[in-house]
Amino acid sequence: MTAAKDDEFPAAGLVRRARRLADLSQREIAKASGLSHSVVSRIEAGVRIPSLAVMSRLLRPAELWLTVIDEEGRLVQPMEDWDDTRDGAERRYPSHLDMVLDPEPGEWWGDRYGLARPPETFHRDRERRDVMRMRSQWEVRVSKYRHMPPPPDLDLWWRIQRAS
Repeated sequence: MTAAKDDEFPAAGLVRRARRLADLSQREIAKASGLSHSVVSRIEAGVRIPSLAVMSRLLRPAELWLTVIDEEGRLVQPMEDWDDTRDGAERRYPSHLDMVLDPEPGEWWGDRYGLARPPETFHRDRERRDVMRMRSQWEVRVSKYRHMPPPPDLDLWWRIQRAS
């Protein structure tokens, strides 16, 4: 836990709300959460900000759960962990990169070095990836992008990048 700041997560109010919903005293919620009364007291006073694990434990007696939503209020689901999208050393590929299963020639960054192509890889070129994503979104969401010109064609963009 860390010291609280004014612009931080509203843990104090959420813990108080959880206690009210569960109709528990500070001591009772502390016991139900496996925490000390003083920890609950400091969190409610705004002196301490709990970790996610502690916050989750404090909300559980009120049958409340931590979730993540985007700007439009939609629930964000966690990424799944698939065994077949790990490299030879059992490491996960970077989650911010787009996975390519069974890459075609030219889709893997190691092609230019003559490296053996793995059964899965990812696009390292962020700009190329973003162009692919923009083009795909434009093609799929026609109504949203109806009055906008199409993004650059990926093949044309790729030839320009290679030439420069």
